[in-house]
Amino acid sequence: MADALATKGIIEPFPIQEQTIPLGLSGQDIIGQAKTGTGKTLGFGLPLLQALGTNPEPGVKALVVVPTRELCVQVAEDLVLAASNRATKVVAIYGGKAYEGQVADLKDGAQVVVGTPGRLLDLASQRLLSLKDVKVMVLDEADKMLDLGFLSDIEKLFAQTSPTRHTMLFSATMPGPIVALARRFMNRPIHIRATDPDEGLTQANIKHVVYRAHSLDKDEVISRILQAEGRGKTVVFTRTKRAAAKLVEELNDRGFNAAAVHGDLNQEQRERAMAAFKAGKKDILIATDVAARGIDVNDVTHVINHTIPDDHDTYLHRAGRTGRAGKTGIAVTFVDWDDMHKWSLINKALDMGQPEPVETYSSSPHLYSDLDIPAGSKGRLRPSPTPKVEDAASRPPRERREGDSSRPPRERREGDRQRTRTRGSSPANGPAVSTPHAEGAEGAGTHDGTAPARRRNRTRRRPSGGGAPTAPTS
Repeated sequence: MADALATKGIIEPFPIQEQTIPLGLSGQDIIGQAKTGTGKTLGFGLPLLQALGTNPEPGVKALVVVPTRELCVQVAEDLVLAASNRATKVVAIYGGKAYEGQVADLKDGAQVVVGTPGRLLDLASQRLLSLKDVKVMVLDEADKMLDLGFLSDIEKLFAQTSPTRHTMLFSATMPGPIVALARRFMNRPIHIRATDPDEGLTQANIKHVVYRAHSLDKDEVISRILQAEGRGKTVVFTRTKRAAAKLVEELNDRGFNAAAVHGDLNQEQRERAMAAFKAGKKDILIATDVAARGIDVNDVTHVINHTIPDDHDTYLHRAGRTGRAGKTGIAVTFVDWDDMHKWSLINKALDMGQPEPVETYSSSPHLYSDLDIPAGSKGRLRPSPTPKVEDAASRPPRERREGDSSRPPRERREGDRQRTRTRGSSPANGPAVSTPHAEGAEGAGTHDGTAPARRRNRTRRRPSGGGAPTAPTS
């Protein structure tokens, strides 16, 4: 199987695979640690598939638990490809999708399940997923899976599996407390660090550029970076979902081809955006950290941190989206004035030697020279649309507002009912008519003699002395 994958160009000679595959095939529990993009999926995938045999019986025999939906889809696709010559069925179980299809795959006898903790526990509680026959269990991105947010769910999943299972944990970052916690679920594990001690924590094939940028100028700076020489697919990370939605709208308005992946989108929208990015229909992906551990695209040339991550582990996972499979990449990070303390901690933890980021604006000359941006590049690929101004005369008749002098009068048709506005029984715009007051004749008729004249107002007046009211005088 490994030879066939190597022939297809899937397996690269990465140290993590060379060290973990032989131990995994022997059934040894492993804590594997290697930089992103170095083939960790096949490091546990090949031993997992080999342990099940070429023609496994129906039923869940292997479980791979991942923290995000995007990573679930990615790992499942890799395992399907690795098992293409076997009668092994792999199914992805994650939230945001209908239950019916996933339940149907389980009932159809799937042997390998890749899933997120929430949906796995949900199906297990409904007795639609049984883990009692699981032989191999893997935690991918184990440092994320064993933090406080997922720990209780992971404990429940482990409790439903056999104590004699084969357990493997893999991640790019593995803090000491997480390693100590992981040993609770494992049997004499071996911790493998497939890294070069002289290389440092950051990958040597990634160029790290850090700028101190103003928040109001970031969109303009990003637009110029997107015009750099040799730029391929680019991932832009934002801190919030709102910032991601705003940035994708801004870049598309400037003429770039961008898509977004964040928590406010439903699963279908997220999968469609990821598929378009992988296929090259979109060459820019704006994402929050929800996708930082699920983007496995080999030809990403640039990663841009619109806002600085909270810690150095997150920085490594973000930057690791580029420079994958031995290729080179560029990671650009913007640091706000208020976030200098965060950068100080990241710089110290990763020993990057950049304590003071250079203050940078969209017009700074070093921006162009650092990132090979052609001179004269502007922030827009197409001009912004100018609003169209219309006067009343240019509007079609149905759009004219009431009061427009240009509105033509309505033609009176035969049979239309005619109404005459009157004021005081007289036409409002008609000729002046004499009134009884003017003629001094009480009870006289109107000008056409058909109706009595209006009576004069009669009022009762009270004498000043407080006596009875007197009759009105004529």
